Amino acid sequence: MNSETSCSDDPGEREVPAFQFSRMENMLRGRRLRRLTVDGVDAVFVRDPALVRSILVSESKNFGKGELFRKARNLSRVGMLSEDENSHRHYRRLANPYLRSAKVDTYVPAMRDIVRRIVSSWRAGDAVDIQSEMCRIACAIVVGTLIDGLPPATTEALSERLSRLAWEMIKKPLYGKSAARAARPQAAKGLSRARKEFRELLAECIADLQASPGTEGGYLSTLLADSDEKGNRVLTAEQVCEEAVMMLTAATVTTASVMSWALHVLSRDPLVEERLLKDAVQRRSGSPGHDQGVSSYTMRFLMEVLRLYPPVWISCRKTLADIRLGDCALPAGTNVVFSSYLLHRDPEHYAHPHRFNPDRWLSIHLSKVDASYIPFGIGSKGCIGEMFAWKQLEVILDEVTQEWKLYPEPHSHVRTAPETTLHPRRLLMVPQPR
Repeated sequence: MNSETSCSDDPGEREVPAFQFSRMENMLRGRRLRRLTVDGVDAVFVRDPALVRSILVSESKNFGKGELFRKARNLSRVGMLSEDENSHRHYRRLANPYLRSAKVDTYVPAMRDIVRRIVSSWRAGDAVDIQSEMCRIACAIVVGTLIDGLPPATTEALSERLSRLAWEMIKKPLYGKSAARAARPQAAKGLSRARKEFRELLAECIADLQASPGTEGGYLSTLLADSDEKGNRVLTAEQVCEEAVMMLTAATVTTASVMSWALHVLSRDPLVEERLLKDAVQRRSGSPGHDQGVSSYTMRFLMEVLRLYPPVWISCRKTLADIRLGDCALPAGTNVVFSSYLLHRDPEHYAHPHRFNPDRWLSIHLSKVDASYIPFGIGSKGCIGEMFAWKQLEVILDEVTQEWKLYPEPHSHVRTAPETTLHPRRLLMVPQPR
C-alpha cells in the first residue's frame, strides 16, 4: 500500500491531537486516508472527497452511525434518526411537504415579519450578541412556520425556549476533555434545563392537539396522525415530542451559526457588503435583468460562507461489513471520520482556499463524483431542510442588512469554536441605522 493511501497501524503515528485544523491539514496533506486516535477511539480519517462521496452515496448501505460525536447530537432514536433505514425514509417523507421548495416560498412573508420584529428591537450604538439574536430569529421562524394553530403567546414562548436550547446545544463541546467536563451533571445543567423547559411546553402543545381532533398543528399533526396499516398510531406522544425536538433544533442551530459568520464577514469587508446590498436592491425591485441562482451575488456570498464555515464541520460513520475504501481494507466496526471544513479548504479544489471570495463560484462547477462541497451533506442522509435553510438565510441576511449596518465591537477578536456547530466563540457587534 503506497504512502498516499497509508493506513499505518504504527501506534506512534496514531496519537494525534484532534481538530487543531492547521495541524490536521498538515498531517493529512497528500494522504487520502490516515489512521488516528480521536477522543480515545481508533478511527480512519478520510480527506479524499471522492472517497467521502463513496461513504455517503454509493456505499452508504455499508456505513452506519459512528461512535464519535453521537453524545451531542442524538436527541431522538425514533423517526428520522432511527437506525432502521426504512423508518428513516418514512419520516423524511412525512417532513418533506413542509420543507419542499414550493412550500418554503409561502413562508417568506412570515419569515420577513419575524426578522423585522426582532431586529427592530436593537438599539443603535448598543452592542448586540449576534449569536444569541440569530438563535432567536431562527427559532422564531421555525416555530412560526412549521407549527400551525398555536396561540400567539404560546408560539412566542415556544420559540424563546427553543432559542435557549439551541444556544446551549451550539456551544456544547464534541470531543476531548472539554466534552468530558461538559457531560458532568453540574456543567450540563444549563443544557438539561433548557431541554426540559422546551420539551415540557412542546408536550403541552401536543396534548392540546390530541385533545382537539381536527385541529391543524402543521408538522406536529402529521407526526401524531402517522399510523400503521391497521390504523394504530405509530409514535407515542413522547416520541412525537422527541422527533419534533430533533427537527426543530437541527433547523435552528446550523442557521444561527452560519448567519453569525455571514454578518461577521460583512462587517469586515466593505466591498463585499456594498456588492451584497446592491444585489439585494435589485432583487427587491423585481428587476427583470436580476441574476438568479449562483449568478446572484447573494447566493455566491452564502455559498462562500458555508464553504469556509460549514456548521456541521465533522462527521463519523462506522463500517457495517468488511469493505475496501479506495486501496484500504476496513474491517466491520471501523470508525470513519471526515471533515467538511477540511474538504472545503482543499487547495486541489479551491484556489487560495482560505480566502473569502464569492466570485470563485462563477467558475466552479460542483462535481457529481466527489464531496468537495457538502455543507448540507449528500445522499440519502443529506439535510432534508436544505431548501428551507437557503431561503431562511437569504431572508435574514436581507432584512438585517436593510435596517442596520453592523460594526465589530472595538478591540474584539473573533475565534472559531469547533463545537456542536462551527461558530464564532464570541461575537458582539454594534448596530447603526442604514
